[in-house]
Order: sequence, then C-alpha cells, then structure tokens
Amino acid sequence: MGFEMRVYGWIAMTILVIFLYPCLCLDKTNRRSCNIYEGSWVYDESYPLYDSLKCPHIRGEFNCLKYGRVDKQYLKYRWQPSNCNLPRFDGKSFLKKFKGKQIMFIGDSLSLNQWQSLICLLHSAVPQATIIQQGGNHPIKNYTFQDYGVSIILFHSNFLVDIEVKKIGRVLKLDSIKHGNLWKNMDVLVFNTWLWWYRKQLSDYIQIGNKIVKDMDRTKAYKIGLTTWANWVNTEVDTNRTKVLFQGISPMHYNGTQWQKPGVTNCAKETTPINRPSSSLRLPPASYVLQSMLQKVKKPIQLFNITALSELRKDGHPSFHNIFHGIDCTHWCVGGVPVPDTWNELLYASIKN
Repeated sequence: MGFEMRVYGWIAMTILVIFLYPCLCLDKTNRRSCNIYEGSWVYDESYPLYDSLKCPHIRGEFNCLKYGRVDKQYLKYRWQPSNCNLPRFDGKSFLKKFKGKQIMFIGDSLSLNQWQSLICLLHSAVPQATIIQQGGNHPIKNYTFQDYGVSIILFHSNFLVDIEVKKIGRVLKLDSIKHGNLWKNMDVLVFNTWLWWYRKQLSDYIQIGNKIVKDMDRTKAYKIGLTTWANWVNTEVDTNRTKVLFQGISPMHYNGTQWQKPGVTNCAKETTPINRPSSSLRLPPASYVLQSMLQKVKKPIQLFNITALSELRKDGHPSFHNIFHGIDCTHWCVGGVPVPDTWNELLYASIKN
C-alpha cells in the first residue's frame, strides 16, 4: 500500500511539473499559450536598461546618443507579449547561467548590432568585470567576461555560405560552408542572413557545384544558400550540446507607407513606434522564404522571430545620428534602444531553459 501511494505521488508530481513548466519560463497573464514574439510596445519609465554613454564598446554606426540624438522617448518602450510577461534582462543572472559557455552570433552587420547590444547589457551589470577582447579583425571578435568564463563571440559572414576570391573575381559559393568547424562546437549559435542577398556589391559571380554564373534571381540564391546551411546543421551540429537559433528578417524603414505616411522616404523624423499589434503586420517576403527553408532542418532549432515586433520600431534606427551622418534606417541604435536590447531579452528567454 505504501509503495503504491508513493508511485501515485510521483505520478501526480510529474503531471504537476508538466503543467507548470511553461510558467517557470514566463509569467503567463492568462491561460492562453504564450508567443513571446506577438504583442505590442508599451511606454515604461523604468527603461532604458543601461546608459549607453557609459558603455565603451559601441561602434560609431550605432551610437545614437553620442552622435546627437536628442529625443529620448524611443528609449522608453518595453516589449509586452500578448499573453505573458517577458522577464527583464538581468546581466548577472545571464553570466551565472552561462558560466563557462560560448555564445556565437554568425551573420552580417545586424548580428554585429545585436552582439554589441548584449556586450553593453552585460557590461552595465558588471562594470568592473575584466573583459578580454580577442580578434578585432574580420571575421571573428570575441569578448570574454573573465570572472565568469562567458564568451560572447561574433563571426562576420554576410551570406553564411562562402565567398572566395578567384582569378575571375569574388565568387559566392552557394553550396559551400568551410567555416562550420569553427561554429559547431559553441554552446549557443545565433544565425542571421538576408541584408546582402539582394545587393551585388560583394560578389562578381555565383557558383553552384561546378557551374558559375554572372548572376541569378537573388531569392532563388537565398533559398539555395539556406538549404546548404540546413544540410550543414543536419549533418554537423550536435543539438544535444549546442542550441541553434536563426534570427528572423530585420526590417528596414525607408518607405513611409509602412506607417501611413506616403511620400516619406526614411525614418529621420520618427520618434515613436507604429501603434498597432504585431500580429496585424504583413511580413517581408523574405520572412516566408526563411520560415519555409528552416523546415528543412530535421534537428531541433528555433526561429528567433524578431521581424514583426521590430517592424513596429520605425523610431529605433540611427537615422543620421551616427559617425558617418548618413541616413541609416536599416540598423538599430545601441544604448538603451529597446530593439537590439529587446532582441537580447527575447534571446535570454529563449535559451535559458
């Protein structure tokens, strides 16, 4: 009898844990399931999460306050998921949780954008901590918080697949990933690519197998490149050891019709978010391409789906508040601006369990 009661007790406890497990991750506000990527931006006086002027690690492209941005309202918005509360980022908890771990961002300058935001978030939590900086040149930058043994690494790769310089010029090889051995043994991998696929500045030719062409439809090329990446994950990455995320498409704001201002051609005078729920937005076509291609990955990965929530932040870009004083509505201000910082709050919520 006593043995049976103990068995029933363990069964009851197991069922309880199963039902409560989602609540251990996020504070649900009702009984509906929580999608942390669906919600809206709310004004919050307790933001920003840190003072950018005290972070020595921001590049001039993203340092909006240093380069003259005077409106501060854009610093005060917090992402609020529809059916749960997103935990506020805690840098010390992050460093303790990932003690001895390596987190690598792999992608273009938007990966650099998020990487710099995470460095500043952690630096603000432990400003006296020793940070060992390695690299500095392409393609790798590594900041290690020595007291915790946590490495935050950036691997710059515009396409994820390879570009090689040959006699004929720069060749984008859609079926080749030679740097994978440097990536696959990380504890967390956050991939990103799209920004350069529709541009032609970085490659003179495109190669698939032995076939080299001058150019091809860039969406088709993107699909082939993502398929190569998916095959690489399937064959090379031990997802029991390494958590893999792929960042959604980061939106740009050069077209005022996105926020009911036809004729506006940039984000220069925008100081507030688009006042709509993220679920009401149409996503860029590349987002649907990405989501369909990620289904080719047989191993467990996560879509780090920041597209819709970032689409609302027309006010979050550097505009001309950057070291070059050129209009930039592609990247995001670093230094309290909720877009890259919120990306890292969402990243932490996604990977800590």
